[in-house]
Amino acid sequence: MELPKKTLILFALGSLIITGACRKLLPLAPKDEEVLAGTIPGLTPAQEHEHLVADANFGQVFSKADGLGPIYVQTSCANCHVGNGKGHPSTTITRFANLNGGVIDYLISKGGPQLQNRSIDNYPVELLPAEANVITKRIAPAVMGLGFIAAMSDQSILDNADPNDTNGDGISGRCNYVDPTSFFIPQNIHQPNSGKYIGRFGKKAEKVTIQDQVVFALKQDIGITSDFDTDDLYNYASGIYTGDNAPDPEVSASFVNSLVFYMRTLKAPPRRNEEDADVKAGQSLFYQVGCTNCHAPTFTTDKSDIDALSYKTFHPFSDFLLHDMGSGLDDGYPEGGANSYEWRTPPLWGVGLAKDSQGGQMFLLHDGRAHSFEEAIMMHGGEAASRRDLFSALNDSQKKQVIKFLESL
Repeated sequence: MELPKKTLILFALGSLIITGACRKLLPLAPKDEEVLAGTIPGLTPAQEHEHLVADANFGQVFSKADGLGPIYVQTSCANCHVGNGKGHPSTTITRFANLNGGVIDYLISKGGPQLQNRSIDNYPVELLPAEANVITKRIAPAVMGLGFIAAMSDQSILDNADPNDTNGDGISGRCNYVDPTSFFIPQNIHQPNSGKYIGRFGKKAEKVTIQDQVVFALKQDIGITSDFDTDDLYNYASGIYTGDNAPDPEVSASFVNSLVFYMRTLKAPPRRNEEDADVKAGQSLFYQVGCTNCHAPTFTTDKSDIDALSYKTFHPFSDFLLHDMGSGLDDGYPEGGANSYEWRTPPLWGVGLAKDSQGGQMFLLHDGRAHSFEEAIMMHGGEAASRRDLFSALNDSQKKQVIKFLESL
């Protein structure tokens, strides 16, 4: 039956009104510079596809049937790295050790170096052993742009090292030379030193490669074994080699390498409002205060097996070196060649978007204790104390300009 023309007009108007109302309720898609997800420019179609497959692996939620646990912290990579950004105190990890007479024991025989505070059904959660007298908290780092960091040469890091402060600027950054993992394969970018290699990933630069970090996190955070580390976790209080009864390794080398590829091909964090007058003024003050003595702005990658990463200039605002940050940030927990009061300069790129992945509240520094840029700056001690004091001497307007610059990163 044909509807009257008047009825059709009223129906059309009603549809337009409903559509318009729905558009008001639905949020607009964020701009590319407002999100951390996305690939580096220049990938081939095959590499784009590989990245998408790897993205699904990064977000996979593991179950008991998949080999989760039996003790664990989280059930997926994405749980800690929401939107590829910084972690939240709710997903904090705990590391522990015994320090006696200057000798560190990571208590491997007691479940160290990391506490797994959750467990599968009918299996007891892990508790801190009585011997643990050093306990430190860590929030997860952002994972975007890691491919650029992985593709630069050791020499790029060494060029900024000045362990004896020979230039007299009060900054004495040094490399953390660590023992390589059993599955580490040196590349042309690596320069060994007495069998050790320069760490560039992790809070204290304790990991040489992204692969090192992935294998460690799969096991220590999720309780997932791989071809690179086949020994499963278990609660030592429950008996040796008790576990989830899932066959080990629980994921293959190709799964691990997929996660590595995903992180290598995530885009560098985008800048925003670069032409804003206050942002420009804040950047000048950031340099003037001397923040770039540690937060070095620019590096260039070496030749990479991924063409899109070869000979690319990037801006992480980090020198990837260890620095004495003073007693206030001393967590008592040395790693590799890093002392307990030393920390790798964290890259600042993406920090302006940090709170978006942290529930709207900013949590900065290694354990999330600082809730604003200014609070984080004022907690800088040791080598950074002089730069902190120079920032503190700025007037309120200038401080706000520095903050505006940081928000643009």
